[in-house]
Amino acid sequence: MSCGEPHETDCSEVLDHLYEFLDHEMPDADCTKFEVHFEECSPCLEKYGLEQAVKKLVKRCCGHDEVPTDLRAKVMGRIDLIRSGQTVPEHDVTATAQES
Repeated sequence: MSCGEPHETDCSEVLDHLYEFLDHEMPDADCTKFEVHFEECSPCLEKYGLEQAVKKLVKRCCGHDEVPTDLRAKVMGRIDLIRSGQTVPEHDVTATAQES
């Protein structure tokens, strides 16, 4: 999606990293670029608002369930592998999904 207008930060970059922005998982400088983009681009601002509403709804409806400690450890382990550039074997991902 793009509004067709030129922006310092491209719409595709904003939408590709929207959840990082929503979850406050990006550097302050990038957050500032996104905020400026939202001020200039109503389609991206609308998408941001929609995704923010969905996150709030999910949190309200599902936010009280405790995540099992072993599941959290497995997921965090997979995230660490991916962030370090290692590949996660397909059978490990499938096995984890079936165990849950």
